Amino acid sequence: MSGWVVVGLLALASVWLIVSFNTLVALRQRVNQAFADIDVQLRQRHDLIPNLVETVKGYAAHERATLDAVIAARNSAVAAAGAGPAQQGAVEGALTGALGRLFALAEAYPDLKANTNFQQLQLDLSDVENKLAAARRFFNNAVSEYNAAIQSFPALLFAGAMGFGHRDFFDLGDDRARLDAPPQVKF
Repeated sequence: MSGWVVVGLLALASVWLIVSFNTLVALRQRVNQAFADIDVQLRQRHDLIPNLVETVKGYAAHERATLDAVIAARNSAVAAAGAGPAQQGAVEGALTGALGRLFALAEAYPDLKANTNFQQLQLDLSDVENKLAAARRFFNNAVSEYNAAIQSFPALLFAGAMGFGHRDFFDLGDDRARLDAPPQVKF
């Protein structure tokens, strides 16, 4: 009889281990998918920026320093694609700051503000920024659930040994408060 009890306990422990492992795998996959969603939005953002800069060049060609700063920040952000959330957050914050200066520049050029192509690019960028903010929130929520799962008993007993390590949040650092606000598009 005691042999059956031992076999039953081993079977129960095996089922528990399998279920726990599969849960952690699903949570890790959710984090990876959420990060990929951020990457998609960042690529759309990066693709819009050259068109925006070209449109502004026609109206404000002598504002070269601002245009160069936007392109340099965009190139840094593209180069950081695939890096961790902390590195991407830093370069994306710099890019957002450069874009802010570009939009501020548009205030000085009424013809540029009235340009329908510029207006559409601003709206498209605003839409991407909203989707990007939602993707960041989803990613951070997924990371929070994953980190809580690997740090909770009994998963913490085997999670590290099975390759489930802590994941970082997508943190924008000092730019967080400014970027959490919805983008302002003025015509």
